[in-house]
Amino acid sequence: MSMLSRVAERLFWMARYLERAEDTARLVHSYTHLVMDIPRGSEPGWDILVRILNAEHAYAEHYRAYNEQNVMKFLLAQPDNSSGILNSIRAARENVRTTRDVLPREVWEHVNELYLYAREHAGNSSGRRYRYTFLESIIAHCQMINGMLVSTLPRGHAYRFIKLGRLLERADMTTRVVDVGAAVLLGDERLHSTVDPLIWASLLNSLSAMGAYQREIGPQVEAGTMVDFVLREGTLPRSIKFCLNGMRQELAPLNNNSHATKLVLKARRKLSAFDPQACSPEELHAFLDQFQLLLTTLYNSIDHAWFMTDERRATASLG
Repeated sequence: MSMLSRVAERLFWMARYLERAEDTARLVHSYTHLVMDIPRGSEPGWDILVRILNAEHAYAEHYRAYNEQNVMKFLLAQPDNSSGILNSIRAARENVRTTRDVLPREVWEHVNELYLYAREHAGNSSGRRYRYTFLESIIAHCQMINGMLVSTLPRGHAYRFIKLGRLLERADMTTRVVDVGAAVLLGDERLHSTVDPLIWASLLNSLSAMGAYQREIGPQVEAGTMVDFVLREGTLPRSIKFCLNGMRQELAPLNNNSHATKLVLKARRKLSAFDPQACSPEELHAFLDQFQLLLTTLYNSIDHAWFMTDERRATASLG
């Protein structure tokens, strides 16, 4: 079975953008709960959400102050914010529109419906009154679309590139949440260490992992155990280990997969050798920083192996 490189790339990015929209919605939803639960005067700043998504530069082009209203507008409704919900859904819709012939008909209908909903309601959802309803609807729509793809799409190349995109985006978000979120929320500037369990629980909720953690580990959320769980628990769908194992599985049937496969195996070895419960915050940050670079290298390898057309190669060589 063969597939045009441009089709494979659009399916890959469709999955990445849908995952990004859902993950950002989860993150904002969980963080809003956290701010409301923490005692007044010790709540963290809203800039953390922008830092987790590595969007400081884009934010500065539109806003000066990092207050709740500005950050919510930026993450929920800013049309040119590549890490925001509205832009991610718009980009996913465009990629589905141009690959409709290889996807179930219902996928286009539901993605288009999701886009129309987001376009209509994102601007009114920066305030807390409508925010939860909007975010929960985004999460539910994304889950429904992904469930439809899993249950109806044949296990061919289209499915493989969709799954690769989803898992790579998910792994990237998990590392960002643990790295930036933990470093900022639990840094020296925090006011009350007594709120640490609330903070770690919020990070777990943003990764949809709180229930699994409580069943596997227990009710008390502790830093080292939580980090180890979301990095190395192989049965947790949003853990780094789970994502790497899934990417390895989908790479295996593809031609020209040797370099990407080597990178995945290298990432698995690094993850297995690292012990989050025995490291300092500085060592954790260094490890996650290197791991994010490795994920970027993995994307570049996937892009070069399957998405790089002859025209793009010629352009790259001239550059």
